Amino acid sequence: MKELTARQQQILRFIQGKQDSDGLSPTFREIAAHFRFRSPNAALAHVQALFAKGCLKNLPGRARTLQPVDPNAPKNRLRPRVVSVPIYGVIPAGLPQDTSQEEEGCVLIDVETLGIKPSARTFGLKVRGDSMTGRAILDGDIAIIEHGVQPRPGDVVAALIDGQVTLKTFLMQRGKPYLRAENPRYPNLIPQEELQIQGVMVALVRKRK
Repeated sequence: MKELTARQQQILRFIQGKQDSDGLSPTFREIAAHFRFRSPNAALAHVQALFAKGCLKNLPGRARTLQPVDPNAPKNRLRPRVVSVPIYGVIPAGLPQDTSQEEEGCVLIDVETLGIKPSARTFGLKVRGDSMTGRAILDGDIAIIEHGVQPRPGDVVAALIDGQVTLKTFLMQRGKPYLRAENPRYPNLIPQEELQIQGVMVALVRKRK
């Protein structure tokens, strides 16, 4: 690896520290805010320099993962135990709401512990609300979603219902699908026009306090 500037070393330590403490890779905005850069573009320039010097890498099928490279790691390594999954905004675990699909960093997950095999169709959504507490899905958790999976009754799904998104339990009644909250304070959701399943939850990540 090429020699790093003092600022590049600081940014690399910040990225590693965020992953160690939060299990999340920081966004460019977070890097810019931490180092008091005027814009995220300055953070992007430093990150690009770290990529060019071999200190950061992208995992196949992932975008903007900011994965630090261990210079002492063997080159012929087996499939990694910990992988990075991109986070695409917030999903309501309450009443359906509009939500963005812009990437907001990533989360590192232990595939052996969780027992899943992430792919290019795997992504994370930050949970907001308390409608799924009966399934131990809490506000602030990160739901790991697999896109393109056919849901089965009882699966927790990220769904687009009548133009808005929500995280609920997928069920069928008399051959028709509906969404159930796992909190008696919230009603069942029966689609009036459309119900699109954006993905099935395959794991749940809870950030350490």
